[in-house]
Amino acid sequence: MQTHEIRRRFLDHFENVGHTPVPSASLVLDDPNLLFINAGMVQFVPYFLGQRTPPFDRAVSVQKCVRTGDIENVGVTTRHNTFFQMAGNFSFGDYFKREVIGFAWTLLTSSVEDGGYGFDPERIWATAYLDDDEAIQIWKDVAGLPDERIQRRGMADNYWSMGIPGPCGPCSEIYYDRGPEYGRDGGPEADEDRYIEIWNLVFMQNERGQGTGKDDFEILGPLPRKNIDTGMGVERVAFLLQEVDNVYETDLVRPVITEAERLSGRTYGENHEADVRFRVIADHARTAVMLIADGVTPGNDGRGYVLRRLLRRIVRSARLLGATDPSMSRFVTVVRDTMAESYPELVEDFARIESVAVGEERAFLTTLTSGSKLFETTAQSVTAAGGTRIGGSEAFVLHDTYGFPIDLTLEMAAEAGLEVDEDGFRTLMAEQRSRAKADAQARKHAHTDLSVYKEFVDRGPTEFTGFDELDTEASVLALISGGVRVPIAAAGEDVDVILDRTPLYAEAGGQLADIGTITGPGLRVTVRDVQKIAKTVWVHKVTVDEGQLTEGDTVTAHTDPQWRRGATQGHSGTHLVGGALRQILGPNAVQAGSLNKPGYLRFDFTYQGGLSESQREDIEAVTNDAVGSDYPVNTFTTGLDEAKEMGAQALFGENYGDEVRVVEIGGPFSLELCGGTHVQHSSQIGPVTILGESSVGSGVRRVEAFVGLDSYRYLAKERALLAGLATSLKVPTGEVPARVENLVERLRVAEKELEATRAAAVLSSAGSYVEAARTVGTVRVVAAPAPTGVAAGDLRTLALDIRGRFGSEPAVVALFGDVDGKVPFVVATTSGARDLGIAAGELVSSFGPAIGGRGGGKADAAQGSGTDAAGIPAAIDAVTARIGEIAS
Repeated sequence: MQTHEIRRRFLDHFENVGHTPVPSASLVLDDPNLLFINAGMVQFVPYFLGQRTPPFDRAVSVQKCVRTGDIENVGVTTRHNTFFQMAGNFSFGDYFKREVIGFAWTLLTSSVEDGGYGFDPERIWATAYLDDDEAIQIWKDVAGLPDERIQRRGMADNYWSMGIPGPCGPCSEIYYDRGPEYGRDGGPEADEDRYIEIWNLVFMQNERGQGTGKDDFEILGPLPRKNIDTGMGVERVAFLLQEVDNVYETDLVRPVITEAERLSGRTYGENHEADVRFRVIADHARTAVMLIADGVTPGNDGRGYVLRRLLRRIVRSARLLGATDPSMSRFVTVVRDTMAESYPELVEDFARIESVAVGEERAFLTTLTSGSKLFETTAQSVTAAGGTRIGGSEAFVLHDTYGFPIDLTLEMAAEAGLEVDEDGFRTLMAEQRSRAKADAQARKHAHTDLSVYKEFVDRGPTEFTGFDELDTEASVLALISGGVRVPIAAAGEDVDVILDRTPLYAEAGGQLADIGTITGPGLRVTVRDVQKIAKTVWVHKVTVDEGQLTEGDTVTAHTDPQWRRGATQGHSGTHLVGGALRQILGPNAVQAGSLNKPGYLRFDFTYQGGLSESQREDIEAVTNDAVGSDYPVNTFTTGLDEAKEMGAQALFGENYGDEVRVVEIGGPFSLELCGGTHVQHSSQIGPVTILGESSVGSGVRRVEAFVGLDSYRYLAKERALLAGLATSLKVPTGEVPARVENLVERLRVAEKELEATRAAAVLSSAGSYVEAARTVGTVRVVAAPAPTGVAAGDLRTLALDIRGRFGSEPAVVALFGDVDGKVPFVVATTSGARDLGIAAGELVSSFGPAIGGRGGGKADAAQGSGTDAAGIPAAIDAVTARIGEIAS
């Protein structure tokens, strides 16, 4: 049975018994506790906690999930996957243990012809929490399971929570016995490789407190209602029904391995080391595609860093398998083709997905090149010093700072005849992971208590009148302070205010919230911010300036008209910039985020590489042409599918309802799903001035601009600056660029002449150093301070010139500078000195401590820097003594 069919049967089964199908939420959730959604129940947490009333009593979903806590273990065994699909059925105070066990048993054991999975009932086992006699009896009654196939397990195994304060409860897990060829008898307690967990039925009845482990938290008490949360691993069921050994052999994963075989010329199953790399590619390619599809882009922290690691591990693994050419495009194409039946958005958005993935591959291949050079320098220093081992700290720096994989460090070290201190490297990596884990745990906290807002969420959405008016009469439904409802707020107090209707825009879609006031008889309140709860209830963050605000008051809410005018200019300007970008760069320049406020906008979009000056100019010109065209701005509401058919742009990773608002500016020029406020005609935006363009992540660029009066003010300052330059240079403004370019060129020539003069002066002292050379044994030694003010670059030039004057005679030159508190140094040896076993790189260690310095290099030349100029005399004595020891 194919994986897509397994999904379909699960959804059909539960829809037939009264469950409402709910689409998978985005992998990226607005929750500080989670990098990614990691369980099917996450989007339902407010319902389980009683903070919101669910719109249904029963629900079913197949949720995309990502877990990345053990990336290093992926591929090492066949049990770990970072991306998986969790099929779940949920009850919100409707049914409980008996019904859920019956539903699961029916789907698992019914024949394929009857819509089930056709599992052999005699091979199914169940576990239950230690004291859950009720669940055990139901398994006997409903499924007829004998006592010997039901096992009691403790809190660590059979008591479920999200790992943070929130809903929890005992659970009953369903296992399938693969047979004695996969392990020993004895059920799940004995061998979870033979007995595979396929479904977890959680009896969500309690709320847990703080704690870091699976069994060290307090049970705070019962939830408002008893709920059901289940999770069936789609991929696990797939490999059992497809009669293969593990997930990596299933229909959605094996094709990626097959593609890796084609590219590398290797065969999966030949040896464990290669198989690990095949599995890494297959797992990470799926996860990366799904993350990019939900709006994640590679970066240096958070979600972006996880994606970057996944993509780079793919590149590394492919390289180690022998696929030296770029291969990312091939892998993500296979993922698209295999996953598209369940996730059609992968086809619609594939150009962007591929662009992001390939862009990161290209960047990492460049990193590998620079990392290889750094490795070579490190290896040469080790060899020059007579060593055979690269230190763990050096390997860690290569990995952590430059992204150079330890596997490649080990491989290249072996080729160079060197070892790597793996234990030292692993220790440093473990310390880093421990710090990261502690930091992540510190950031975790309980789900924000939104129960005070539940009444208003259930009441229905706040009526937003701001599309049509700036002032609205409203009723004060509630005042909230410190998470507690209060009846009155006096002058000087800060509170949250919920009105039944409001003209003030709540922050959303990149548009900042309106500011304004709330007034009444003897009352004046300043509105500083407006936010949404559950996307439906407007919460006004206010300060009471005069009078007393009371729940139940009739008041008038006012939007600051100047702020709103600027906000609409910024938001409509953002749409025009987006349209111009697509016109100049093509359809792959897809919006990846935005921010707009009065007078300013920024627009993030997917694109590989920076924009040229001419492209920036064209984008600005096209945008302002659209402003000047005085396009009407039309808004209308339609179905999501209809809007997409029209070609309306949507922000990827965003969840939209069935009905959406569409903003049209200039017909096909700009057509977007948007809930923000806008001007009525494009000419009302005013001039748009592009300030610049930059990178904000791999494959994501950012354009920033001023609009309206802020654009005019910016241009006025630029004009004043240009006029000032023209006056200073005594030329017309039109000639300023050429005159500045001429001055810069003259300055460049003068600097070169000055550099040549300084170099000549430095080299003129070389003769005096040679004359002052001492003889140590059979070696001529120049160990001395450099001339005052000599920079590091000149120091090397001088040292090499002095060395050259000795010819092949055994000689060593060691010069020490003193520049702005730093002590640059250079050591150079002649071929005669090297024949005696004197290596420049090795000499550094003899005097480095004296000046608090470090450095390295090859046998003929080495350099570095110290921090203690007072130690220069001691350093000279130390290097001279070391030369004497070697030459004697």
